Amino acid sequence: MKQYVAEIASMGRLRHKNLVQLLGYCRRKGELLLVYDYMPNGSLNDYLFSRNKMKDLTWSQRVNIIKGVASALLYLHEDWEQFVLHRDIKASNILLDADLNGRLGDFGLAGFHDRGVNLEATRVVGTIGYMAPELTAMGVATTKTDVYAFGSFILEVVCGRRLVDLGRPPVQIVLLNWIATCGIRDTLMDTVDSKLGDFKAEEAKLLLKLGMLCSQSKPENRPSMRHIIQYLEGNVTVPSLAFDTAEFGSNETVTQLTTTSSSVNFSFDDVTLFGSR
Repeated sequence: MKQYVAEIASMGRLRHKNLVQLLGYCRRKGELLLVYDYMPNGSLNDYLFSRNKMKDLTWSQRVNIIKGVASALLYLHEDWEQFVLHRDIKASNILLDADLNGRLGDFGLAGFHDRGVNLEATRVVGTIGYMAPELTAMGVATTKTDVYAFGSFILEVVCGRRLVDLGRPPVQIVLLNWIATCGIRDTLMDTVDSKLGDFKAEEAKLLLKLGMLCSQSKPENRPSMRHIIQYLEGNVTVPSLAFDTAEFGSNETVTQLTTTSSSVNFSFDDVTLFGSR
């Protein structure tokens, strides 16, 4: 309970236009309740993957959502008094306001850390497919593990599909592998969501490369959120990627993804504290 209250106090001080604002909390009859700003358009997950979704997001709306989430993560990683690891970045945790701006929410797995403190291995928490190889292998969570999840998020938004889709042809089942294959063939545009009528090819190519850059197996090869913002704003050119030699994700994660639902959460004690999904 002390940890719960301490984390709530920290979350209440977070202020950013692309974060879902925590308004308060309540403990009543053993239940722990969180009160947030109301997001009338629900989650991004509903717009991308729900069969009953109201409409498809336009290309400009998708780009705006990606930029908004990137801005929120930069604030958490570098611009707040502590640095915050979200640890569960995915479409279902991006909520949409009345203007379809993306806001990062659900800090149930987040970690708040003083700057200059060396992080130690921790319990493995997150969602399969969004978890970086070093996190699943050694329990090491850093800002670069958030970057890895953000890369997966970019690819899902641009391609309009989940990281693993068993209903697709074998070469397309694992999104990372398919994009890498298309990168080798110089056919990256084949991976862009077919439901998009109009989109800017150069922007799509940049986002796909950036998503793959964030998805590299070695954390030191992934950019920081500050660099990502510079890439998104066009102030710095995204480094070239050798799709035929770059290593993305991990074989272990791919195996898990093809045999398990991609929505399964490894959250252990954190769920006990913050409530199940």
